[in-house]
Amino acid sequence: MTVAFAIGILVATLIIGVPIPFAFFSSGAYIIYSSGYDPGFLLPFGFAKMNSVVLLTIPLFIMAGGVMDRGGIGEKLVDLVDIIAGRIRGGLGVVMVITCAIFGAVSGSSSATVSCIGSIMMPKLKAAGYPQGHAAALLASSGVLGILIPPSMLMILYAWMGNQSVLACFLSAFVPGLILTVLLSLVNLFLLRKNTKIKVNESIDMATTAKLFASKSVKASPALMMPVIILGGIYGGIMTPTEAAAVAVLYAIPVAMFVYRGLKMRNLVSTLIESATTTGVIMVMMFAVMILSRLYIMENLPDQIMTLLTSISENKFVLLMMINLFMLIMGMLMDDVSGVLLGTPILVPLVMKLGVDPVHFAAIMGVNLGMGNVTPPTAPLLYLSGRISGAPVTEMLKPTLYLIRQ
Repeated sequence: MTVAFAIGILVATLIIGVPIPFAFFSSGAYIIYSSGYDPGFLLPFGFAKMNSVVLLTIPLFIMAGGVMDRGGIGEKLVDLVDIIAGRIRGGLGVVMVITCAIFGAVSGSSSATVSCIGSIMMPKLKAAGYPQGHAAALLASSGVLGILIPPSMLMILYAWMGNQSVLACFLSAFVPGLILTVLLSLVNLFLLRKNTKIKVNESIDMATTAKLFASKSVKASPALMMPVIILGGIYGGIMTPTEAAAVAVLYAIPVAMFVYRGLKMRNLVSTLIESATTTGVIMVMMFAVMILSRLYIMENLPDQIMTLLTSISENKFVLLMMINLFMLIMGMLMDDVSGVLLGTPILVPLVMKLGVDPVHFAAIMGVNLGMGNVTPPTAPLLYLSGRISGAPVTEMLKPTLYLIRQ
């Protein structure tokens, strides 16, 4: 009963809007008080768990995403993809989806992807006559690609929490990310196929298209080299993910400042300050989750969940469906980082008992948490997209239902 009340406290505090770290601390404090644990051993445990080189990737990828956002790198990617897909009805939406996938391959963050690409694409979509709710919903749904397309900050955290290979977790989420990119593009085209209010670029001959594409490719080549360098270095065994994140920052700053000239020194300083602030918030949240997950394990929560699930059904696939539903609900209540930090130590032992490879489960968790992040009541990506676009959430719900549930 103790752990059930603790989970109830966690859910209730999240629903009423208590900041996530304090919600986690509240749930943990109840377990400590009820079970008589000595809090003295929990603080060293939390610090010891966070003493990892892998976690250095978090501030570095946050910094790289901020530099790309301020430096105009995302805009060059948009211009390149627009040459290919911008001349069909709904094509500008496809441009946004593909650009989010490319940007996610560098920033490693869904929120950075939505923020950067949204600020570039939303004015263009509005000018082209796209329904505001549809455009904002497509942006939020495309932000999920930042979770799946490697290098993903979420997969790094999952590998760290689950004692798995970071590279293997990257690869497990890569194919689902590509599939989601294709599906989002196709559903977007299908929904807009009869919308005659949408403006499209004038058709041009193949020779002119090839010439423009070559010109835009040259301008976008410094931006396109970023995922090549990062992913090539990681999968080629030249760099670790942490080193690749550092290289991403060192590469992005001169490109943004001297090649695209979108980043000034004052902007760089403010970007570094914002990155440090965001990192501090995430680290506090991680520390709270470390303590809470340790308490849940000590209270034998994974076995209790398994007993509950098997009392309903012993079929492996039914149990996996229930676990998927559980992760979707987690994503609805908290952001993706909190969800993976809290869910990994609880759920990985369960799926291993069911015979599911934990690397395969990395992709399952990423997809479900991504879906939850665009599903109310919390829906951080949905609300972030709404703020960027100015679209009411009520106009975004129906298009989001079509886009993310395909």
